[in-house]
Amino acid sequence: MNDNIKAEPNPLDSIEDIYEITVLLDFYGQLLTERQYEIMDLYINSDLSLGEIAEDLGISRQGVHDSIRKAKQALSGYEKRLGLAERFKEQERNIEKALKSLKYIEKKSPGLKEDADYKQAMYLLERILETL
Repeated sequence: MNDNIKAEPNPLDSIEDIYEITVLLDFYGQLLTERQYEIMDLYINSDLSLGEIAEDLGISRQGVHDSIRKAKQALSGYEKRLGLAERFKEQERNIEKALKSLKYIEKKSPGLKEDADYKQAMYLLERILETL
């Protein structure tokens, strides 16, 4: 049945958009209705088609599509009001910049690599980056 084949790519579902929605779903997913979250999880994280989700949940493809559209709007609205995902990305960028700067300083001063404070700073920044 062709119903389970993903439709032509939606211009709003570019890789960047999917990444953005995934991040927003991680931050705000629990603020969606239980059903919206379930559908978004199947669509984004499990990569199921509208037809597959509709079949699994016993609803129409249009119902799945509408739920996804409303959930995306809700997630975007939460981000506009709270800005948690953008702050997260900014922290990640700043930590990466700090690590890059420290590595550059290390190249200029090779002996610095043995400094306990330098090692501790590198270690802590790398651990923070891993946990983000």
